[in-house]
Amino acid sequence: MEELRVELKNNGQEHLLAFWEELSADQQKQLFGDLRNINYPEVMRYFKTCTESLGNTAEKVDDHLQPIPASVLGSITRTDAETLAEYQQEGLQQVAQSKVAVLLLAGGQGTRLGFSHPKGMYDVGLPSHKTLYQLQAERILKLQQLAKEQTGKDGTIPWYIMTSEATMEPTEEFFIRNSYFGLQAENVILFEQSSLPCLTFDGKIILETPCKVARAPDGNGGLYRALRDSKVLNNIENRGIEYVHVYCVDNILVKMADPVFIGFCIKKGASVGAKVVEKSFPTEPVGVVCKVDGVYQVVEYSEITLHTAELRNPDGRLTFNAGSIANHFFTVDFLKTVVREREGEMVHHVAKKKIPYVSEDGKTIKPAQPNGIKMEKFVFDVFQFCRDSNFAAWEVLREDEFAPLKNGDGAAKDTPTTSRHALFSLHQRYVLKAGGSFVQDNGTPIPHIPSSNSGDANGIKKADVNSRTEDAEEPNVACEISPLLSYSGEGLEALVKGKCFVPPLVLKAANEPGKENVVVKM
Repeated sequence: MEELRVELKNNGQEHLLAFWEELSADQQKQLFGDLRNINYPEVMRYFKTCTESLGNTAEKVDDHLQPIPASVLGSITRTDAETLAEYQQEGLQQVAQSKVAVLLLAGGQGTRLGFSHPKGMYDVGLPSHKTLYQLQAERILKLQQLAKEQTGKDGTIPWYIMTSEATMEPTEEFFIRNSYFGLQAENVILFEQSSLPCLTFDGKIILETPCKVARAPDGNGGLYRALRDSKVLNNIENRGIEYVHVYCVDNILVKMADPVFIGFCIKKGASVGAKVVEKSFPTEPVGVVCKVDGVYQVVEYSEITLHTAELRNPDGRLTFNAGSIANHFFTVDFLKTVVREREGEMVHHVAKKKIPYVSEDGKTIKPAQPNGIKMEKFVFDVFQFCRDSNFAAWEVLREDEFAPLKNGDGAAKDTPTTSRHALFSLHQRYVLKAGGSFVQDNGTPIPHIPSSNSGDANGIKKADVNSRTEDAEEPNVACEISPLLSYSGEGLEALVKGKCFVPPLVLKAANEPGKENVVVKM
C-alpha cells in the first residue's frame, strides 16, 4: 500500500484512495488490484499528447489535403466485367489456399441501440431472425464453399473476433450456445482489447464507484496492441495466413473476405486497402480517406471547411468524396511491422464523454453533460505508414455494401429499420437480376422502381430515405436470401428465373431449419 500511495502521489492521483477507510476488505482488495494494474506514467503521457491535440482541433486542414490519387483508386462501377472476374478469381484462389482471414472489431456494446448485449447478437427483425453474428458466420461458410467449387480445394477462413472486457464473456457464451453457427470452434478465435482509465479534463483518473476505476476500451485501433499482447498475431502467422480483412460488426451488408476486394488489393500489390463509398452530399458526417501532407489518413468531416467539402472535379464529382466505412485489407507482413515496430507511434484521440463518477458521499452519478475524456486509437491510424506504392482504395456502392446499425428505432438514421430495409432492397435486386419478379396478392406486378408517391425503391413511403425512422412502413418487397444459399446474388437463376413471387419472400438452403415462406433446395 505504501508503494501504491507513493506512485499515486507522484502522478497526481491520490484522490483514488479517498474512500479507502470506508471500504470492506473485499472492496479494498478489488480497488488495490485495479489501481496496481494501471501504468500511471504511460496513462499520463497519453493524456498529455491528447490534450495537446485538443488544442489543435480548431485548426482546419484544408491547405494540407490532397484527394486519393487515381493510380491507387479502383471502383466497382468503373471496372469492366472481365477485370472484376479476374479480381474475384484471385480472391477465391487465396481463400481456397487458406491464405485469408477475417478480423471483426466487436469491442463495443449496443448502448445507443438500447441493447444491453454485444451488438453482434442483435436481431434487426428479419423474417429468419438471424443476428448479425449469424449472418456473418454464414457468409464465411458460403465463401469457403464457392472457393472449393472453383478450385477443388477445401480452404478455411479463420474468424478472429476482438472483444472488450464487457463483451468477451457474453460473446463467447453466445457462440458456444449456437454451436459457432456451423463453423469449426478452433477457427473462431476470440481475444480481448485493452482498456484505459477515463480521466477528467484536468487529468484526474475517474472513480466510477468507491472501489472501481472508470475504464473504456482503447478504441478499435487498440487492435494492434491486442494482436501482440494476446499472441493472436502469432496464431495468424502459424496458420500461414497472408491477408486479413478487417471490419466492424455493425454493417449488416458487409461482405466477409470479399474476394473482389481481396483480389483487387493483391493485383495492385497493396499492403493496405480501404473500401470507401462516395459521399452522398458535401456535408455528410463521415470521415474522408485522403492524404494530408502526402500521408494517407482518414480526416473527420468536422476538420474540413465547407468550402473544401464542396469542391468538385471537372466531372462534377466531389473532390474529397471517399467516405470511410471501416472496412480494410492488410497483408500480414504489414501487420507484423505495425505491431512489432510502429504501434508506439500511433497517437490517442480524445472523445469527450458523459462518464459515471462517484460523488463525495460515495454515490455513483450519471452526468447530463460530458465530464471527462476517453482515449482511443483508430484502426485506420496505420494508414500513415503507407505510401502510394502499397496503398489501395476500392470504391463500392453504398446500397450494396454499407448499412451501419448504430441507433435505436426513432433516430434519424442507422437504425434496425433502415438496416433491415437495406438488406431487403439488396436481396430484392438479386432476385430481379436473376430473372425473378414480384407481384401483389392479386397478381398485379410490383414496380421495380416505385413512383415517388408510393415510396422509394424499398416501397418505404417517406420523402427522405436518410431520415427514415421507426414509423417507416415495411417495404412493399420484403425479401431475405440466406447467406448459405447465395453470397452475393450468385446461383439464383435456376431458382427464380421466370417466376413471380408474392412478398414476403425468404429463400434459404435446404439444410436450414425452421418453417419459412419459401424453401429452396440447393
